Amino acid sequence: MACSLLPLHASLCSRPAPRTLALLPRGARVQRHRPPPPLRALPDIATGAVTGIRDALADAFLASPPTWRSAAATNLAVFVAGSPVLLSGLSASGFAAAYLLGTLTWRAFGPPGFLLVVAYFVVGTAVTKLRIKQKEALGVAEKRGGRRGPGSVIGSSAAGCICALLSIYHGGGTAFSELWRLGFVASFCTKLSDTVSSEIGKAFGRTTYLVTTLKVVPRGTEGAISIEGTLAGILASVFLASIGYLLGQVNVSQIVICVLASQIANYGESYIGATLQDKEGFEWLNNDIVNVLNISMGAILAVLVQQLLVSWSS
Repeated sequence: MACSLLPLHASLCSRPAPRTLALLPRGARVQRHRPPPPLRALPDIATGAVTGIRDALADAFLASPPTWRSAAATNLAVFVAGSPVLLSGLSASGFAAAYLLGTLTWRAFGPPGFLLVVAYFVVGTAVTKLRIKQKEALGVAEKRGGRRGPGSVIGSSAAGCICALLSIYHGGGTAFSELWRLGFVASFCTKLSDTVSSEIGKAFGRTTYLVTTLKVVPRGTEGAISIEGTLAGILASVFLASIGYLLGQVNVSQIVICVLASQIANYGESYIGATLQDKEGFEWLNNDIVNVLNISMGAILAVLVQQLLVSWSS
């Protein structure tokens, strides 16, 4: 009997002691494990990022007066969105040069000045590509299929950039700010008139004449003009000056000044092309340098005429 009870006693003694809970001080709170909050869905993060970028660009666009930072940010957004169109008329290096021009323009003259340059670029690119195959067959087309490089961009905008810098840093004081704006518009009117007259003359000019002697010469000859190209160039200058008026950059009388200055400057550019360009001792005088001289003449003439009118009226 005693022997039979031993296993039972052993089994009872071998049971583990009951667990006891540690007593907590009165008032203590038990920390419960909480699951981490669910991660935000990826679309929500993307939407927040897009909203932030949109708000930043809106602030940059509406900054008045524009700052260098707002000009660079806004211009970057425009160039990214419009890159397919821009690269159709610009090489990669020309694209970079145009970005610098756009940033400077926005900083100096805000959206109106920027839109003026956009109008110049759209019309200039369109006429450059007009009948491009015919021009290439004649050997008078722009290189790279009409896509402009950095030299062309700088040559077309150097005078406008100087006017923009003078406006930003108040060259001559606030009294001259209107003159720099006028010079800026006149320089691009001059260049667009030159581009349109040249490209229309190459594409549609029946007869081209050397500006110095009026002798008939082949299309694309330096210093050559045509009736079709000349008329188209005048209309282009009137068009861009009118855009400047609608954008509040010039007044009605200054439209006339821009058109007159552009035509005088274009005649001077043709004369330089006929008498000096490609001549011995002037091998350095390439198209880009001639373009700088051309637009500089247009801007300077416009500023001088405006000053003369102010002097006479006072």
